[in-house]
Amino acid sequence: MSFDLTNLSLKELKSLQSKVAKAILTFEDRAKQKALSELEEKARELGFSLAELTGAPVGRKGSTSAAKYANPANPSQTWSGRGRKPQWFSDALAAGQSAEDLAI
Repeated sequence: MSFDLTNLSLKELKSLQSKVAKAILTFEDRAKQKALSELEEKARELGFSLAELTGAPVGRKGSTSAAKYANPANPSQTWSGRGRKPQWFSDALAAGQSAEDLAI
């Protein structure tokens, strides 16, 4: 494969250089993605998912936390104490209740 680079401007050469650098950096990722797609297609042809064949866990990684707090006005609204506080929790604290009052 041969290219005549002598007729390109400096701007075109630098653009080509950055595209080549990016292609080199992403080559392995693209090759893995292609292999994964081919394996998934073959598994689908055989009536399985790739996760079933490899024993890989399906779904979210990690685990969910148990609820520690419940909204007294609506007990179906719960919060584990992790992440952003729900509005009902903030409102209850602003109204003078403590976190212990909302604990399950």
